[in-house]
Amino acid sequence: MRGHFWKGLLHGIPIALGYLSVSFGFGILAVRSGLAAWQATLISAACVTSAGQVAGVEILAAGGGLAELALVQLTVNLRYALMSLSLSQKRAESFTLPKRLLASFGITDEIFAVCAAEPVPLTFSYMAGVILISAAGWIVGTALGAGAGEILPERISAALGIMLYGMFIAIVVPTAKRRRGVLFAALAAASLSVLARIFIPSLSAGFSVILCTLIAASAAALLFPKGGEDA
Repeated sequence: MRGHFWKGLLHGIPIALGYLSVSFGFGILAVRSGLAAWQATLISAACVTSAGQVAGVEILAAGGGLAELALVQLTVNLRYALMSLSLSQKRAESFTLPKRLLASFGITDEIFAVCAAEPVPLTFSYMAGVILISAAGWIVGTALGAGAGEILPERISAALGIMLYGMFIAIVVPTAKRRRGVLFAALAAASLSVLARIFIPSLSAGFSVILCTLIAASAAALLFPKGGEDA
């Protein structure tokens, strides 16, 4: 099992390096939103979800309630439950309940992709290695970014804060080039968000994310069903 763990660590190094730079941007964003460096670091340690953390920090900064925060996290992070179900079909052993909870806590888009591409059945030791080093990169990057955000001039912090949004664009663009449904969903969600900000200014950021996501995703599913688009 030790060999599986070290193999997971090796496979997780590219993820950790990517997270190190991206979470640096989240750390700066969190500090600029009014959080302390230790609070931003604690959020990354407890969540490990880029989009969810950004949405959560924006809701906290806007004074949103707990119900709003919970609904946004459910909407944004629901995909992780589907990823966990998918990987559960590749288990090489019977995971105990604590092992299942630990593995599911650490699943992200990138970790899912690495584990799903593994040609052999997944062991807990392998997943623990991938998750451990990836989460370490995310947490350390957040701490560094938050620390930098507290000491760097406002103009530089604002410039570095766009790193996280650059990652979101980098994730969407390659897939959008291949699939019209993804392109439509991304453009629809962005357009609806702008319209909501202009015509419904009283709508909070959290509920705006929920409504725009649900409407855009539902419309894309109806207009570009997966089977039809693949055909």
